[in-house]
Amino acid sequence: MKETFYAGVYWPGRKESAEECARRAERFFRLLAQCDPIYIRWFEQANSLKKALQLQFEPTYETFLRFFKSKKYQEGPAGFSFSAWTGHVEDGQGGVISLSCGSIYDSPPNRCLLHPPHAGPEEQRILTAPVLTQMMRALILAWEPDDGGVFSDAYQRLRKEPVGPPRTGWLMYLSRRRGQVPPLPAPVRVEPVEDKGSLVILTPERFTVDDPAHVALADEVRALLDRAGLLKESSAHTSVPS
Repeated sequence: MKETFYAGVYWPGRKESAEECARRAERFFRLLAQCDPIYIRWFEQANSLKKALQLQFEPTYETFLRFFKSKKYQEGPAGFSFSAWTGHVEDGQGGVISLSCGSIYDSPPNRCLLHPPHAGPEEQRILTAPVLTQMMRALILAWEPDDGGVFSDAYQRLRKEPVGPPRTGWLMYLSRRRGQVPPLPAPVRVEPVEDKGSLVILTPERFTVDDPAHVALADEVRALLDRAGLLKESSAHTSVPS
């Protein structure tokens, strides 16, 4: 079975207005567009392909404000829920975003999930450490999450990790609120994301469970982060779809 990945960031209850969420969404889509050309064009999702291809939108503050003020995307105290795709009809060659923001609740948490391509030249361009690092920075700077990362579905199944972040990923983000990242073994790289937190990059090449050294490294890093108290699960992460 092909190993697939998704990127996600999560944050606990943080009540925000439609205007605040629209500003964050506009910044996220603007930063994401700088990661790869496939993230320039966006469509709302719909019940049919024909309908969805008629729903192209410009990811501006005004557009998101209109979305978040419509009943379609409002969840009451649970904030706003929205999803979009890149319009690539070829299987696996596009991208999908799922967003929940502005919720007052810790469980399930606010979150932004991004499913990158898993086929074609788009996959080869995007599933690299430099591009995914840039993608994670877009997620972090726009949403100011508590944690997140780029995760291998195969590794999650292999280790049967508890539902909910912080998960172990090819890339892992931990905000300053969680504490300071300890020294980690080579080839792991730790990069600051402005004053928000730290991004941990396990391997410069694509992570895979087919490489025993990658799996062992992921296990070791998780143990070190856990020992440093950075993986304590809050109530905000007790139920997270992935």
